[in-house]
Amino acid sequence: MEKPFDRFKKDLRNFAKAGAKMVNIDVPEVEEKPIIAEPAPEAPATPPQSAKKAKKKDNIPVNIYRPKTPYIGKCLSNEALVRDGGEGKVQHLTFDLSEGDLRYIEGQSIGIIPAGTDANGKPHKLRLYSIASTRHGDRVDDKTISLCVRQLEYDHPETGERVYGVCSKHLCDMNPGDDVKITGPVGKEMLLPDDPEANIIMMGTGTGIAPFRAYLWRMFKEKHENYKFKGLAWLFFGVAYTPNILYKEELEELQNQYPDNFRLTYAISREQKAADGSKMYIQSRIAENADKLWELVQKENTHTYICGLKGMEGGIDEGMSAAAAKHGVDWSDYQRALKKAHRWHVETY
Repeated sequence: MEKPFDRFKKDLRNFAKAGAKMVNIDVPEVEEKPIIAEPAPEAPATPPQSAKKAKKKDNIPVNIYRPKTPYIGKCLSNEALVRDGGEGKVQHLTFDLSEGDLRYIEGQSIGIIPAGTDANGKPHKLRLYSIASTRHGDRVDDKTISLCVRQLEYDHPETGERVYGVCSKHLCDMNPGDDVKITGPVGKEMLLPDDPEANIIMMGTGTGIAPFRAYLWRMFKEKHENYKFKGLAWLFFGVAYTPNILYKEELEELQNQYPDNFRLTYAISREQKAADGSKMYIQSRIAENADKLWELVQKENTHTYICGLKGMEGGIDEGMSAAAAKHGVDWSDYQRALKKAHRWHVETY
């Protein structure tokens, strides 16, 4: 194949043979576009995929007791958590573990097998409940475990008959000394990081407070040589009425004692109003504080935990999406990366 320059020289020779004389080679000007310095984009939020993953925990107890061979414990106490004027029945139950080798850590769940049989004469299936105590138990002696249980009750849509949840009623009606069948523990999704300087954001409704109570006891109430919490813990807690604020005295005592490390934000839907006049749900509080939360979640040592009603997830995402958009970040992508980095933990129902 003839090269362009060789062809050009050949053309010059042909021009010379024909008596032609080259006077000038006119190269047309090419319009240059001015180089415009674009404004430097705002430093993007560090994508969580480059964030340090939470250290893998070793020796996590799982399924020490199974449905066929449950641990038979005893109820030590059963205390009402809803005060006068509140809605529904919620109980704090503590069970004895001294006769077995059931171990657990904060953020796990246990299974409860209700007494009796179902309509087909078979043993009831277990129900899972988030543990509301630290690994050391409410008595701090490693011999108890506690649950926060709301009694499920509703009117049958056809008969109008009052229906109660099999397991929740079984638990809420327990008396001290009653036997309880326990399985587990299970769960690795809601475990706390080992870092005592981590920031812990907690968003919960109703009995979703259970694992957060365990976290807060470990952070502030118990004293540990190898874990002294120095980070920020921020709890968003949604309920219907003030008397429904579970563990209210405990929470407010911690807030008063540790104002620099613990923030407590209530969303009381039947008593408070959001800025637009609507009921104050937990997602309303998230929207109000979205910019501060966005700033926090960008830190590599921040972990966010959501526990409670599944319906609150959409509102939380909406508030965080608006905050992220101000910085040119797509929240759904960022949240996906947070989950991959084990920094966004969800347990809803």
